Amino acid sequence: MLRTRVGFLLLSLAFAPVAPVIAQTAVKPHLMTLNDVFRVKDVGSPKVSPDGKWVLYTVRTTDMKKDDHITTLWMVSWDGKQDIQLTYGYNGSVSEPEWSPDGQYISFLSGRKGKAEGTQVWVLPRHGGEAHQLTDVKKKDGTIQAYRWSPDGKQLLLTVHVGRIVSANAFNDAKEHKYVAPIVITRYLFKQDVKGYITATSHTFLYLYDIATGKMEKLTAGEKYDEQDGVWSPDGKEIAFVSNHTAEPERNINTDVFVVAAKAGSEPKQLTHYTGEDTGPLAWSPNGKEIAFLRGGHVKYWQYQENRLAVIAADGSGPAKVLTAEFDRPIHEPQWTPDGKHILALVTDDRNRYPASIDVATDAVTRLVDSEGVSWGHSGKDGHEAVLWTTDTTPGEVFALSDGHLRQLTHQNAKLLSELVLAKAENMDATSKDGTRVDGLITLPDDAGAKKPYPMLLWIHGGPQGQDAHEFSPMRQLFAARGYAVLNVNYRGSNGRGIAYQKAIWANWGVLEVQDIEACVNKMIQEGIADRNRMGVGGWSYGAITTDYMIAHTNEFKAATAGAGTGDPFVLYGVDEYINQYNYELGVPWENVQRYIKIGYPFFHANLIHTPTLFMGGTSDFNVPLEAGEQMYEALQTLHVPSALIVYPQQWHGFTRPTYIRDRYQYWFNWYDKWVLGKNVKLTYQPWAKKKEKHENKEMQ
Repeated sequence: MLRTRVGFLLLSLAFAPVAPVIAQTAVKPHLMTLNDVFRVKDVGSPKVSPDGKWVLYTVRTTDMKKDDHITTLWMVSWDGKQDIQLTYGYNGSVSEPEWSPDGQYISFLSGRKGKAEGTQVWVLPRHGGEAHQLTDVKKKDGTIQAYRWSPDGKQLLLTVHVGRIVSANAFNDAKEHKYVAPIVITRYLFKQDVKGYITATSHTFLYLYDIATGKMEKLTAGEKYDEQDGVWSPDGKEIAFVSNHTAEPERNINTDVFVVAAKAGSEPKQLTHYTGEDTGPLAWSPNGKEIAFLRGGHVKYWQYQENRLAVIAADGSGPAKVLTAEFDRPIHEPQWTPDGKHILALVTDDRNRYPASIDVATDAVTRLVDSEGVSWGHSGKDGHEAVLWTTDTTPGEVFALSDGHLRQLTHQNAKLLSELVLAKAENMDATSKDGTRVDGLITLPDDAGAKKPYPMLLWIHGGPQGQDAHEFSPMRQLFAARGYAVLNVNYRGSNGRGIAYQKAIWANWGVLEVQDIEACVNKMIQEGIADRNRMGVGGWSYGAITTDYMIAHTNEFKAATAGAGTGDPFVLYGVDEYINQYNYELGVPWENVQRYIKIGYPFFHANLIHTPTLFMGGTSDFNVPLEAGEQMYEALQTLHVPSALIVYPQQWHGFTRPTYIRDRYQYWFNWYDKWVLGKNVKLTYQPWAKKKEKHENKEMQ
């Protein structure tokens, strides 16, 4: 994490109104460009103050010169009249903003320079002043991943990772001839994307940190199990958390809810005993008698989960009660209302993700926002509810939610939006081969000169347990701006349509997805929206896997791009991070050879593929390793099918480096423009080529 220094926040500034906007020359609205993508400000982590008068939030921006992102801390008043920047990112980013229980301090995690290295908890006086480092956790003692204030403000509950994890980039980062210790691995789950290689000593524990003395003590006596989602009881006497105490916790996802006395070395009490995933975030009822949590499905369906809302008595006196057993939609981020009669949560449902209220007595679920959009976070205090809300044409901003109405509090992207002409995604649906209704989104070019039928890009979401929804999508906007209609399909396997719809593809990949997508594509052709002779397809992760299935099934697409997809599943067994999914869903390969060959249909039937295809991946991706894309690329090369492979150094499954993200878009543009539109474009887009050429000439001289 980059290091930062916070500037002074004066008392007068804390209560100053929003600075007036300096008059500027009006910019003629234009269609979205690549430059605009990196002007979008990502707003996140809303947190309402204890008195309900302010909302903390973060803003992530892109610095193309430094080729990096920076996250700063802001707060906005509940009436929206004051919006104040608290940190400026001079030396790095902040994360995990929180309010102290008395509302006098603002805390956050940062790796800025202080008395101890690494990520620490920092605090900033609410009424102005300079941030100072609160914790002093040495590297040898672990790395802070999360924290929670005790109700009396005297302690912190720290989630600390201890033991060795070696980054996938460790050997690449090492200077020439520098010795890097080999990695000794003896555990079953030994790798994870972004984190790297996980050694036997690597675990995550909960610690109590005394603010006055700086003393840190381990909460529980156990050393074998990982602990997460720790949260204080309202009276501060107990702590609830999530852990897996089965005999072999790495071989399943059978987590449960535990409660432990808020004293170092205490013995935890297991509350739930469900054969599946009981997980957080956890929420104590205001009277401290119940704990709300999320319950997933059976362990064998671990990639097709639909979390349901449940509550259990904090003293373990009774079984858990699932409140949304009949609701059949995924629940996220439960929070109790002050009166303890309702639980507010987020619901994923058919192209939307909205805040809802669940009646604890009757189990009734009430949708709180009727408009189309997506909420990625919410926070409430004493009846004040703030949500992070985004739509097709607006990036996420903080809104106040009251009586079913959203009132915008932040306007971080107002200037950018005033300069853009954006396209709205419209709902569409089709009937699949077996009569199943499949829905999706179609985004049309916002160009008066464009004529139907349009060239069309089918972009397939990943997961598969994700969905395409009414949220801001640079991908849709950029391709619509280039004259493409963009089709997104929520094929079977997607969430937000019920658990049966989601589990339909279990151990049967590439069949129903293809039928569902094909039905939507055909409908767009029949309605005169899509030009059958100018269609492209692409996706990332499971979207790339499905792209490979599509081009092995049909040659209708003129071009394809597949990022971080799979090839031969035999080769990926034990190489990626999904060993439990393989065993639960597909079975071990030596006993299920034909099933693995079926799942690997595009690779084992590569001779059916004639679509020019661009493959991509990152060298540090442990989620879906680059080897999978390399296999498919070599298969098409062997068959003389036009293909290319773009390898991005030291990038994980989700790219983080802005120049690589920009570069990836440009390669997509070039590939589709050449093969779908028939344009004479260079496929070897290399923005660094001239700089490299100058450097080489200088060395030669």
